[in-house]
Amino acid sequence: MSTMDRTPDAREADAAGQGIELHGVQWTPVSPKLIPARFISAIINTVIWTALFSVPLVLHLLGPWSGYPAWLAWGVPAVVLAMFLVNLALIPRRVRALGYAEREDDLLLRSGLWFRRVMAVPYGRLQYLDVKDGPVQRRFGIRTLEFQTASAATDATLPGIPAAEADRLREELVARGQTRLAGL
Repeated sequence: MSTMDRTPDAREADAAGQGIELHGVQWTPVSPKLIPARFISAIINTVIWTALFSVPLVLHLLGPWSGYPAWLAWGVPAVVLAMFLVNLALIPRRVRALGYAEREDDLLLRSGLWFRRVMAVPYGRLQYLDVKDGPVQRRFGIRTLEFQTASAATDATLPGIPAAEADRLREELVARGQTRLAGL
């Protein structure tokens, strides 16, 4: 992300050597219920990918691919499982890195574990706000907000918002967007 893509506050913080953490901003974290929801999704994805990448192993063990290298037949599913374990260990920290802050003229979205990102979504440029939830999210009472703006580079998602807060945010942000848009 170039310096020009950041908000003026973020550019000032970078110039002061403070990274992209904005002083005086009250961040609202996403729901901790997103952690078990992401665990369940990761487990489902890993089962599917491990089954898919275990086909050569099964064919090797049953005989049709007896010439297939055994180290590769065992190695590919092992790599998938190792990646799963790393992902599982990082899920709680990734969720804690997510947050948002409502300001007078824009909504700030924070994300990233190693590569931090703070995105400002100006209310006046907000064109579309979608609230989504899948079966796992519904089970935990959380939703995902998807923001569409006039700039494709600013489209963003905010997962793990409690259902009541998601409804409140949708109404509030749409009202602020219409107010700011009317002033253009």
